[in-house]
Amino acid sequence: MLSYWIGRFWLWLFGWNICGEASTYRKFVLIAAPHTSNWDFPFMLATAYALRVRISWFGKHTLFIPPWGWFMRKLGGIPVDRRAPQTLVMQMAEKFRNSDALVLAVPPEGTRSKVDVWKSGFYHIASQSGVPIGLGYLDYQRKLCGLGMFVIPTGNVKEDMNKIRDFYRNIRGKHPEMESEPRLREELDWQSSA
Repeated sequence: MLSYWIGRFWLWLFGWNICGEASTYRKFVLIAAPHTSNWDFPFMLATAYALRVRISWFGKHTLFIPPWGWFMRKLGGIPVDRRAPQTLVMQMAEKFRNSDALVLAVPPEGTRSKVDVWKSGFYHIASQSGVPIGLGYLDYQRKLCGLGMFVIPTGNVKEDMNKIRDFYRNIRGKHPEMESEPRLREELDWQSSA
C-alpha cells in the first residue's frame, strides 16, 4: 500500500518513531492531541498511514470547495459547517452505525490555541455510537507518535476523563505553552451542581 510507505518515509525524514500497533477495533473515535500546530495534520496522517489506519476527519466546509475539495475528501475529510454544529453528534453516530469500518479523528481542543475546556463532541459521538475512544498522540519532545490505549465510555465523564488525562499528562505538543488540559465542560458543570 503506497500510503503506508509515504507515512513511513515522512516519519523517517523528520526522525520520528511510532509506538504501538494498529488497532484491532474497526470502528472508533480517535483523539488527536495535543493540537498546537499546523504541523499536527501531516504528522497525524503519516502516523495513521504507517499504522495502516484509514482515518476520517472533520474540516471547515470551505476547505472542500474547488479546486482542492476532491483532494481533501481523498485524504479522509468530512466537510462540516461550523455555523450549525448541533446535529453533528447525531449524524456521526448514524454514520458509525451504518459503517463496517470507521475511524474518526477529532482534535478535541478544536483550535491550535490554549482553551479552558476540550470540546466534548468526541465523547458524545463515541457514547452514542457505542464505540471506543482511541488515544492518538504526537509527542514532539520525544518525537514519538502512535495510538495508545482505548477508553470505553461508561457515562461517568469524570472517571473516563481521568483516564484520558493520565494518558496525556507527559505528552508534549509542538508548542507546549498552547496545550490545554484534557477537561470537558460537563465535568465542571457536574462539580458546580454537586
